[in-house]
Amino acid sequence: MEKLKLHTPDLTEENVEKLAAIFPNCVTEGRDEQGRLRRVVDFDLLRQELSTSVVEGPRERYHLDWPGKREALLAANAPIAKTLRPCREESVDFDTTKNLFIEGDNLDALKLLQETYLGKVKLIYIDPPYNTGNDFIYKDNFTEDPQTFLERSNQVDAEGQRLFVNPETSGRFHSDWLSMVYPRVRLARNLLRDDGVLFISIDDGEVANMRGICDEVYGPSNFVALFIWEKR
Repeated sequence: MEKLKLHTPDLTEENVEKLAAIFPNCVTEGRDEQGRLRRVVDFDLLRQELSTSVVEGPRERYHLDWPGKREALLAANAPIAKTLRPCREESVDFDTTKNLFIEGDNLDALKLLQETYLGKVKLIYIDPPYNTGNDFIYKDNFTEDPQTFLERSNQVDAEGQRLFVNPETSGRFHSDWLSMVYPRVRLARNLLRDDGVLFISIDDGEVANMRGICDEVYGPSNFVALFIWEKR
């Protein structure tokens, strides 16, 4: 049975789609009054596209920006009231081993390692979510109340809404992904030695944004190479 449509078409969204087909560079991302990500029109840039002379506006500068970047920076710098708990019963040669395995949220782990391993790590390898629309939310197993943990670790706002969640409906957006990756990449830099190296696995969907983040955090002169792996 065909379901009846219970709402009229979103004409604004349709107009944005039409503009995106003609001026894709003028359609970006922003947040509405409820804080939800949606596609929006950069009217200053659109005015320039439709003008035969330079349109006055904000001073241009080269930088990577997105809705939520300031919150991501705050998440990177905010202290946490946590510590690492040894698990001797699950360890092998606990007192003599030179290896360390940490289980938990990777943002928390990076913060906890800052003081002990600051500028001492030779190599870091990360394999972040690829922003496919359903790979941001992790299965968490907290000893404390999950909501309390999320609030204390700056993963939800005052209303209990998760800050860095990527539901399938938001798979086309990049801002949530950038906000999740940014603080982790910043903290990883603090751990690396001057001759240390960071390896990142990523697919085509976010490789450009990942390169942009790394250029901002590490400097473009520190980029070495991009290895392409053909899966099939």
